[in-house]
Amino acid sequence: MQLSLGFLLALLVAFLAYKAHSLNKSGVVAAIITGTIIFGIGGWQWAILLLTFFITSSALSRAFKKRKQGLDEKFSKGHERDAGQVFGNGGIATFFAALHFFFPNELWPWLGFAAALAAVNADTWATELGVLNPHPPRMITNLNKIVEKGTSGGISLTGTLASLAGSAIIGILASLLNPIADSASIFIIVTLGGLAGALFDSILGATVQAMYYCPTDKKETEKHPLHTCGTETVHIRGWQWLDNDWVNFSCGAFGVITSLLLKGIF
Repeated sequence: MQLSLGFLLALLVAFLAYKAHSLNKSGVVAAIITGTIIFGIGGWQWAILLLTFFITSSALSRAFKKRKQGLDEKFSKGHERDAGQVFGNGGIATFFAALHFFFPNELWPWLGFAAALAAVNADTWATELGVLNPHPPRMITNLNKIVEKGTSGGISLTGTLASLAGSAIIGILASLLNPIADSASIFIIVTLGGLAGALFDSILGATVQAMYYCPTDKKETEKHPLHTCGTETVHIRGWQWLDNDWVNFSCGAFGVITSLLLKGIF
């Protein structure tokens, strides 16, 4: 019964997100799959965390449009999430929600689930709010190197604080909704894990993420095979298979690993 209700809730949320242009058709299918597992197996506490990530990230992607003008050419995809983005951001969390079915009385599936969402939420908030920083970002692997806004691997004070806030909001909910352990330790573990995942995302973006170059606009971009202007982009660095979706997946995975390690400390 709960799985059926989870499917209906996931279907409703995916439909509304499609109507709001937050998901495309493939994204709807992926959202129904992930939502059914998380809502159906986890229950309402797990659903609240997922919806917090999805609603806040979708809202922020539409906010401050004037400040973000010209940045779309940097990113591989637009604001309508496709299946790759849904699984990249929610795949790890879905896996831990499924594990909750087999380990219903254990804390670590909840921690893994919350940490994965905290990491991708932190990364999304940093990306969407980092544009408000008054100065250009600096490359995380070389803080002396100033880069254009929207450059993969670029960090700023505003973006880092936004990342911490995005992770903390998931950490707060994870601590309030968890039924097993001390809430203060859950908050610290999930928040720090989420922040670590977002910083790892930036390191990947600065080093091994696939990056391309538009010879017409003479700009670095994640877009491939065609840039916004229609010109075919050329691979200049990184592993070609490691696109933004896989980087997001890695972000969530690193957040989980960090949080589970912190669990042993706290």
